[in-house]
Amino acid sequence: MGFFILRRVGIMLLTALCLTFLVFFLTNLYPNLEKLAKTQGNFRMSDEQVASFLEKGGYLQSTPIKYGEWLGVLPSYRYTNEDGTVQGRCILPGATAEASPNFCGILQGYWGYSTYFENEVSAVIGKRLYLTGRLMLWVMVLMVPTALIVGVLAGMKEGSTTDRTLSAFAITTTATPEYVSGVIFIAIFTSSAVGLKWFKGSATQAMENPTFENFFLPVLTIALFGMGYIARMTRASMAEVMTTQYIRTARLKGVSFPNIVIKHALRNALIAPFTVIMLQFPWLLNGVVIVEILFNYKGFGWALVQAAGNNDIQLLMAISVVSVFVVLLTQLISDIGYVYLNPRIRIS
Repeated sequence: MGFFILRRVGIMLLTALCLTFLVFFLTNLYPNLEKLAKTQGNFRMSDEQVASFLEKGGYLQSTPIKYGEWLGVLPSYRYTNEDGTVQGRCILPGATAEASPNFCGILQGYWGYSTYFENEVSAVIGKRLYLTGRLMLWVMVLMVPTALIVGVLAGMKEGSTTDRTLSAFAITTTATPEYVSGVIFIAIFTSSAVGLKWFKGSATQAMENPTFENFFLPVLTIALFGMGYIARMTRASMAEVMTTQYIRTARLKGVSFPNIVIKHALRNALIAPFTVIMLQFPWLLNGVVIVEILFNYKGFGWALVQAAGNNDIQLLMAISVVSVFVVLLTQLISDIGYVYLNPRIRIS
C-alpha cells in the first residue's frame, strides 16, 4: 500500500509539472503579453513601448527560464532602469532590491503579484478559495445525501414506478445547465410578480454574512446539476448489486428486504459512487464560474474570470496550480478509498 501511494504521488508531481508548464506556455504567448503591457500602460502604446515594457518585466526571456523563475529553481530576472532603480519579480512595491531575495517562486511560497487586484496572489487566492470552499461545503451537504437516497431508492426495485420517476428526475437535473436552472430559480423565487419572493437573487451579501435567504439559491443551483449524475451512478450500482447471487440467496433464506438492502447491498452499491463523489470536488471548484457570475458571488470562479479577462498572468497561473492540485489530490484519495472499500482489489 505504501508503494502504491508513493507511486501515485510521483505520478501526481510529474503530471502537475507538465500541466502547469503547458498553462504557463499558453499564458505567456506574445499576444497575451502584449495585451498585458497595454493593460498596465495604455492601449495606444507603440510596438517599441510594448517591447520595452516586456523587457523590463523579464517577459521576453525564453519560456523554460521564466518557468524556472516562477517555480523558484532559477534566480529571478532583474532590470535596472535609467534612474538606477531596480525592478523584478522578487522586488515587491515599496521594497528595495538589496532587501529582496533572488529566488521567489512557488517552492519558496511566493505566488506572484496580481496586476488586477494590486495585491499578492496568495492573499487573493486565499480569500476567494475560502468563499468558494464554503459554497462547495454546503453544496456537498445538500447534493451527496440526496443523490445517494434517490439512487438507492431507484435501484432497489429496478423497473418499478419509483425507479422510473426518480430516474427521470435525475436525468432532468443533469440535462439542465446551471445557467438555465439558476435563471429559472431567480425568476420564480425572487420575483414579487410571481408572489414567491422568498430568496435574494444576489449572493453578494453571503460573502460576509451567509443566510438561508441569500445563500440557498446558488447552493441549490449547483447541487441539482451534480445530484443527477451521482444518483444515476448509485442507481446503476444498486440495481446491479440487487441481482447478484448472494442477494438472491439472502432472499431465499427469508431475510427481510430492508435488511438485505441495509446489511448486504448498500456497502457494495456505494463503491462506484464514491469515486464519482470525489470527482465532484474539482468540478465544483472550477464549475462554479457560471453560478458565481450569475449570483455575483465573488469566489474562486469569479477570480478566474477576472484574471483571464484582465490578463493577470500571475493570478491565472496560481488558479491553475490550485485547480491541478485539487484534481490530482481528489484522484489520489479516490484511488486509495476505492482500494479500501473494495476487498477484492485490496487482496490482489
